[in-house]
Amino acid sequence: MSKFNLPDWKLRAVSPSDALASIKSEMKIFVHGAAAYPEPLINALCERKNLENVSLFHLHLPGVIKFAQPEFEGRFFSVSLFTSPGLRGPISEGRADFMPVFLSDIPNLFLTRGIPLDVALIQVSPPDAHGFCSLGTSIDTAKAAAESAEIVIAEINEQMPRTHGNSFIHISRFKQFIHTNRPLPESPTAVENPVEAAIGQIIADLIQDGSTLQVGIGGIPNAVLSRLTHKHDLGVHTEMFADNMIALLEMGVVNNKYKEVHPGRTTTSFVTGTKKLFNYIHDNPSVEFHPCDRTNDTALIRKNPKVVAINSAIEIDLTGQVCADSIGHQIFSGIGGQMDFIHGAALSKGGMPIIALPATASKGTLSRIVPQLKPGAGVVTTRGHVHWVVTEFGAVNLHGLTLRERAKALISISHPDFRRDLARQASDIRHFSFT
Repeated sequence: MSKFNLPDWKLRAVSPSDALASIKSEMKIFVHGAAAYPEPLINALCERKNLENVSLFHLHLPGVIKFAQPEFEGRFFSVSLFTSPGLRGPISEGRADFMPVFLSDIPNLFLTRGIPLDVALIQVSPPDAHGFCSLGTSIDTAKAAAESAEIVIAEINEQMPRTHGNSFIHISRFKQFIHTNRPLPESPTAVENPVEAAIGQIIADLIQDGSTLQVGIGGIPNAVLSRLTHKHDLGVHTEMFADNMIALLEMGVVNNKYKEVHPGRTTTSFVTGTKKLFNYIHDNPSVEFHPCDRTNDTALIRKNPKVVAINSAIEIDLTGQVCADSIGHQIFSGIGGQMDFIHGAALSKGGMPIIALPATASKGTLSRIVPQLKPGAGVVTTRGHVHWVVTEFGAVNLHGLTLRERAKALISISHPDFRRDLARQASDIRHFSFT
């Protein structure tokens, strides 16, 4: 493949409206997510008045989602493969929809045309001397979307990090592209609260030297990571990470020494965070990005030693069923990679699958440990897959326990204000004393 003259590619850039000229009604379009959201292209798409019934497939999108607003009903229809806050209302109101699917299965849906994409709207780094652009902060499902869509339209952003791994796409693949120089949307780390701090300390105490970590985003994962500075030889094989991982990498606490899959390198599918994180991953060969059908492949996850998978939940019932994607019928997030890593960690030698959640919700008025899940609640992790459950009141391992034993164990880490009532309801269900 011939070299590209770097000054020349910029001359081929067009306006956002011109870039989208090939989009027609009824098309199925992939939208790059998280920090790679191609907002200028989306804004231009929303200005098109001659489009109807365009379906937009995507993972988590930042901020207010313009195409999902009521005035665009009939023109655009959002299909969340993982729901962001800006889509919860439209889904509840029937103006958008949600697809329950493992994150690891999505690339194959695109590649096999199970979801036949007409267009992929992506954001990439500037091309190198050979014309290869990086998908930057989010490889996840975007690589498969860009490979399978009939048309690829790109935003080439001067500020998109150039990430290593299986993250590249050649500029010749783009039917059209725009050229920008704008900051990526940031997700700053929130200050932890006392409950997150307590849960973080309990989990940190469970993690052994030489473990391989999978962490998500949010207060609890951040609280865990900030308490691992005294550990040694940790590895990271995860679907995503945020700013709090940087300190462990810079200190050498995470060195990936004992990993079997991509040893010596931190492995992820996407990142979300601040400019500090984007600068860290830019042209950093110690951090490898791969599509999520690789990072979340259970057969690969299990090969790493002592995999500690830390995942969250909205509620868990007394048998161990974990709801993580909805509040009753209301879709809150998605299945994501929770089951991929919970099962992978369980199969790893010395692995530890962890579901972590505060004991209460709604300012302490509701228990997250419940006799039964709410009607409509989605079971993301089955009671057959669940192992460790952690709240601020302790940690229990449900693997190998009977229904009665599970109920007792979970009641022991529920909030004290709810234990008596949970024991009474468990007794009514199981006809066994839980006092």
